[in-house]
Amino acid sequence: MSSPAKIAQTPEFLSKQLLQQQAALKIYDSMTTNKRSFEPLQAGKIGMYVCGMTVYDYCHIGHARVMVAFDVVSRWLRHLGYEVNYVRNITDIDDKIIARANENGEPIGELTHRFIKAMHEDAAALGCENPDAEPRATEHIDEMLDMIGTLEQKQHAYAASNGDVYYAVDTFEGYGKLSKRKLEDLQAGSRVDVDTDKKNPFDFVLWKAAKAGEPQWASSWGGGRPGWHIECSAMSTKCLGNSFDIHGGGHDLQFPHHENEIAQSEAATGCTYAHNWMHVGFINVDGEKMSKSLGNFFTIREVMQKFHPETIRFFILSSHYRSQVNFSDAALKEAHSGLTRIYQALKAADAVLNTSVSAAESIESINAEHAGTHSADFIAAMNDDFNTPQAISVLFSLAKEVNKLARDADDADTQAQLQLQAVQLRALAGILNIGQLNPAEFLQAQIGEVAEDQMSDEQIEALIQERLDSKANKNFARADEIRDLLQNSGIELEDGKLGTTWRRT
Repeated sequence: MSSPAKIAQTPEFLSKQLLQQQAALKIYDSMTTNKRSFEPLQAGKIGMYVCGMTVYDYCHIGHARVMVAFDVVSRWLRHLGYEVNYVRNITDIDDKIIARANENGEPIGELTHRFIKAMHEDAAALGCENPDAEPRATEHIDEMLDMIGTLEQKQHAYAASNGDVYYAVDTFEGYGKLSKRKLEDLQAGSRVDVDTDKKNPFDFVLWKAAKAGEPQWASSWGGGRPGWHIECSAMSTKCLGNSFDIHGGGHDLQFPHHENEIAQSEAATGCTYAHNWMHVGFINVDGEKMSKSLGNFFTIREVMQKFHPETIRFFILSSHYRSQVNFSDAALKEAHSGLTRIYQALKAADAVLNTSVSAAESIESINAEHAGTHSADFIAAMNDDFNTPQAISVLFSLAKEVNKLARDADDADTQAQLQLQAVQLRALAGILNIGQLNPAEFLQAQIGEVAEDQMSDEQIEALIQERLDSKANKNFARADEIRDLLQNSGIELEDGKLGTTWRRT
């Protein structure tokens, strides 16, 4: 894997622009189904809670999308000057965890420890920063019991004859307001098996009575363990208070999980729970929803065996977080080609300037007016509900300009402009945490990976463009290396007056 280059500090003119654009941020709110101006509950500070993993298996590519999406949200908010408290929980007690531990014949604590460690490794490989807090369900049982007790006292919960404690959904007037489902419609079309211990088939469990061989905690209702939904309500309010700014998670959690969180939290506290709801879209595999039953289920680790982790991150950011995305080898190869364009531009600038653009310290001596509109366009894209695909298109435009300047950098003024734009490219890409590796090492590593499989048309075109750039920059050794790689891969090149053409032999 490529080693990281020294990352430049954000240029002063860019930092000033970012701080001036706090008020321009708009976020799509799933509750109101509108994109609206963002106003934090407390000036300059943001509390954000994201539903994390249930740790009984390795994280899959859908988890990767949620990780990366909210990593970028957190990074962007911090770049805008906000003090962010990013909380992402870990569910370490659940039916699936118990079942997997029994299946493996290992203690639950060992199972969850193993997969928490794996989750952190996967997230780090994808370039995600750690959340500011990562509460685990088993460490907050007391807060869950307190909330259940409050709900029972307010007659929103009841103890059933089987020892379970349920939430009574018909006692909460706003039930269904997030998912836009009416309780009476749900009941009319219900195929839910009627549990004779429930007053309503849509009542959900807050506390599960103890079963033989399962972990349990003491409570006023007897030994047992918490239901899934109460975990997030208790942990989020413990870490962020009764009301906070942003609640996020995958689209599949909107109903019933997030709906149930709202019902529990608002009934218990009397406060608006989360003021903005963000949901990340599904990942489909070759046009079908990813699922184990269809055999199209891929863990992050499996995908990283074929593709560089930064390519996976780039693939995720190439689509808007709310959209559905099709995952395939072809899509990953296209992402690889796009990421390569950015690294090629940075490498071309490095070659001309004879230094790493990431370490340029005299950038503020260059007139910032020459920076162009790229940073403003990037900021506008990110402030438009974190529109990363549009932000990446700005990076492509900037990379094209860097390549042109590198080809024409015969005088000091052009070299100064090249330095400015290359540092700007590195800094803007760095906000998304891409393009921060050593360009030469990254590109060299990718040549080896590409050679292992048949190249796509996009990869061939990208290598041909790098060869042309290398020749223009008088880096003939690199140009010959690419030509030899293509020939060895069965690609025949023909250089002519109108450019380079190619064909597969």
